[in-house]
Amino acid sequence: MRTDLPICVTCGVQYSAPRQDCPICLDERQYVGWDGQQWTSLAELARDGHQGRLEEEGQGITGIGASPATAIGQRALLVRTPGGNVLWDMITYIDDKLIAAVNALGGVSAIAISHPHFYGSMIEWAHAFNAPVYIHAADREWVARPDEAVVFWEGDTHSIGAGLTLINAGVHFDGGQVLHWAGGEDGRGALFSGDIMTVVPDRRWVSFMYSYPNLIPERPRAIRRALELLEPFGFHAVYGAWWQRVVHADGVAAVRRSADRYLRFALDDSPPHFGPEPLTHCAPQSLLGPKCHLCGNATYSKLKLDEGVTRLAGCEHHVVRALSA
Repeated sequence: MRTDLPICVTCGVQYSAPRQDCPICLDERQYVGWDGQQWTSLAELARDGHQGRLEEEGQGITGIGASPATAIGQRALLVRTPGGNVLWDMITYIDDKLIAAVNALGGVSAIAISHPHFYGSMIEWAHAFNAPVYIHAADREWVARPDEAVVFWEGDTHSIGAGLTLINAGVHFDGGQVLHWAGGEDGRGALFSGDIMTVVPDRRWVSFMYSYPNLIPERPRAIRRALELLEPFGFHAVYGAWWQRVVHADGVAAVRRSADRYLRFALDDSPPHFGPEPLTHCAPQSLLGPKCHLCGNATYSKLKLDEGVTRLAGCEHHVVRALSA
């Protein structure tokens, strides 16, 4: 195990050699730590007292994380299937004790990771279990430690075992992928979404973002494409990227209504309206006042409404304040 290789403190991704920067954190979807680029290593994390954490997250699903958490803080999931175990997503930390604990659960036959922010120490895990790492080819450029264990796949879907299908949802990253397990949840199906479709604190819902830390919304067309690709797959539960972030029931409907809600807000291009319905359309030209500070259109500064005079700070499209004179 290469415990000396550099690991970005902010995103937790291990690189193959020392370098000055972390391209993943320089990307607009992530960020460089406020104290500048900093590095650690598996050896340093162990000296600092980090250790593995295993907890059941669902039927046949074991969460794997670190305590204390590292970097972004996500946990991985060991999906225990009759045909072999799949490690979904990835963490930074690994040591001999954690390897032994995972082997006691049946080991790892394959690894699949949702997107580059979660690449962690994927090559160390691949070598420890002699397992391939499935990454969508659209995210090839983000692999920080190239290795023969990485399998790049192309297209919309890819089978990695009986009833186990990777789906290129293309949300968050072009190669962003989710895993569908047809046999999960007593045959009702399970979807493992990472933060491609992140399970939010109100666990009846998921949401979508191009960048979570920088709050950049996802493109509606990307979300619509993801929904189309998910259409053939049934799933009762949706497993997100953090401990206990699980939609426990009616997963298909949860994703659909979450997407509908997101798109309803994202595509609402009606003029913002704060206050009563503007009646300024019929105001006489003589009442035109200074320009609206929001858009530069002329402002209706006074308007007689019933018995009083209302002062409008804004124009007919931006009524930002209405006060009785």
